[in-house]
Amino acid sequence: MATSDKKLFLGGRLKRLRRDLGITQTRMAEDLEVSASYLNLLERNQRPVTAQMLLRLADAYDLDFRSLAADDPGGGAGLEEVLGDKMFADLGIGRHEAAEVAEVSPAVTEAVVRLYRAYLDRGRLIDLGAFDREGGSEVIPTVQPTEWVRDLVGSQRNYFAELETCAETLVAALKADPQDLGPAVRERLLVRHGIQTRVMPVEVMASALRRYDHHRKRLMVSETLAPASRIFAMCYQLGLLEFGDALTALADRYKAPDRATRQLLKVFLGNYLAAAIMMPYGPFLAALEANGYDIERVRSRFGISFEQAAQRLTTLGRSGARGVPFFMVRLDAAGNISKRFAAGAFPFSRFGGTCPRWNVHDSFKTPGRILTQVIETPDGERYFTLSRTVRRVSGLQAGQEDELVIGLGCELKYASKLAYARGLDIAAPVAVEIGPSCRICERPACPQRAAAPINRTLLVEESTKSLSPFPFVI
Repeated sequence: MATSDKKLFLGGRLKRLRRDLGITQTRMAEDLEVSASYLNLLERNQRPVTAQMLLRLADAYDLDFRSLAADDPGGGAGLEEVLGDKMFADLGIGRHEAAEVAEVSPAVTEAVVRLYRAYLDRGRLIDLGAFDREGGSEVIPTVQPTEWVRDLVGSQRNYFAELETCAETLVAALKADPQDLGPAVRERLLVRHGIQTRVMPVEVMASALRRYDHHRKRLMVSETLAPASRIFAMCYQLGLLEFGDALTALADRYKAPDRATRQLLKVFLGNYLAAAIMMPYGPFLAALEANGYDIERVRSRFGISFEQAAQRLTTLGRSGARGVPFFMVRLDAAGNISKRFAAGAFPFSRFGGTCPRWNVHDSFKTPGRILTQVIETPDGERYFTLSRTVRRVSGLQAGQEDELVIGLGCELKYASKLAYARGLDIAAPVAVEIGPSCRICERPACPQRAAAPINRTLLVEESTKSLSPFPFVI
């Protein structure tokens, strides 16, 4: 909150907020009930933001005004990492100077960070010997589809309002009990679209989890899938059939750079829609709030898996009805990350695995049990986290290599809403500092990471696996 001895100049953050909302100065001025000229002065830091203006912003855009008044809006941390590269060591640029630049010019700051990330990506590919095998010429690829989609999803805080509306429309038409959604979806596929759904033996499906035969109008799902994942496969197909045009229009709106990226984006949007059908926004959020975000209680009510529920937690960003902003990662026993999503800001590493000091790795020693921990990232932010093992598939085909861990977390200030944090002294918790795997660079801030050699092959492979084709199916 603004105080009498400290004026708040938040021009950069106001510009960023307006840009993220996609509105003009005139529209924002109308929303805040001020003149456009006054808003222009605020954005140019020629007027301080008053306490009354903070309250208006919070009311108009459903914001936590403390995030606007915070010392670092988010861009400063990214720029600080860029300027921490050894090539800039002789310049002696400090944290406060980086934060000042990010405050005044957030868009330019983001451009610099993107350029630096591209520089890092190019360097890693060259280190691996990314050369044309016949001619010997260097191959400098364009932006990888997974990287582009992941950045887009991150910029949207993993929330897509149009898809939520589509899902709610379909759920209303199905008139089904969330605990027994499968029969209603199966019937709609058959009656409305003439598509039969069949569970097929693994000998037929081989490594495929789902397969749609367009000519025979048959949707086949593997017997190795758990019931919740079978329902998801049906919801995915139904979503494509009922809202294909909406998915295409949404994908076109974001102007993917090439055909492969656009196709991957459509797959992601289709998966998002399927999850929203299985876990309708309003009922799902209400169940979470009523049960202290106890995933085990809530998932039985919707007939879903732990992983499906966990990932849905990262999508609850509706204005006026936001859930706790969770982040989520999924990793294997080697520490390779195959999923990462966030409803709020969290300094994910762009390459590599997680810091070994985060107890998410210990979950492999206690299968099925939820472990909790308070972690602190290098920027001083604290998060409450929980983790648990899940299996990629079910049935006789599941093996040791199919065991994965889901890690969830939120800012510590939200922990009081979680059943998992009962008994925790939120005011003075025991926090474990974790290292640079929460950053985009590779500086060995974590002593355990510093002692380990970097596997560059895995670093590049992680970026290609971070968005699986069917992210909700396990």
